[in-house]
Amino acid sequence: MNDKRVSLRLDPETGEKVKYIAKKEVRSINQQIICRIRLAVEEYEKQNGKITTDGKT
Repeated sequence: MNDKRVSLRLDPETGEKVKYIAKKEVRSINQQIICRIRLAVEEYEKQNGKITTDGKT
């Protein structure tokens, strides 16, 4: 697996809300966060054009 690992800090209220949404959508908290990030990237690309990556971080 070549997935990028990141550490994320959430305030307690936001963390509980993400947990609630994840449970309602039958996802893990991790998968819920990934889903929302992907949606944000898609929306960004719709407004600003496709992002190309060259493997560099």
